[in-house]
Amino acid sequence: MKVEQTSLPEVVILTPKVFGDARGFFMESFNQQAFEQATGCKREFVQDNHSRSRQGVLRGIHYQLEQPQGKLVRVTHGSVWDVAVDLRRSSPHFGQWVGVELSTENNRQLWVPEGFGHAFVVLSETADFLYKTTDYYHPQSEHCIRFDDPELGIEWPELPVPVALSEKDKTGAALGEAEVFS
Repeated sequence: MKVEQTSLPEVVILTPKVFGDARGFFMESFNQQAFEQATGCKREFVQDNHSRSRQGVLRGIHYQLEQPQGKLVRVTHGSVWDVAVDLRRSSPHFGQWVGVELSTENNRQLWVPEGFGHAFVVLSETADFLYKTTDYYHPQSEHCIRFDDPELGIEWPELPVPVALSEKDKTGAALGEAEVFS
């Protein structure tokens, strides 16, 4: 497994080894021991999620305060621009973000730890997005920050106008008004 550090020390890009030939390919998409070595953290994953979205759909910036979720995210079909935002007020990186393209072709995965917000936009015609979480979905503790908050200044790829947002994402808070982690 290849490990790439990002500008946010806790957010790591993981690229599994892919073994391919004329018949197809094989890759170990998750290995607990390799994950712990790559990230330096021991986590138990309790839920796997799978979403399919069309081009121009933007989901996020989402996070859960009372039941924070770490997420190991990847794309099995298509491509997305994936973003993690540090939402820990005590962090020297508070309000900073990192973005990376995840696609079928590059097989990259992004580790988004607890205390970070997460968002992605679909770049391809459709994309299948899979993620493992360290805690269960808890809608009562879910929060959303606007993807286009100028305080964050996220550099999104060219987006359609209007971008396809859920009602929850349309009403996301600005970072300065949002309830975030200590």
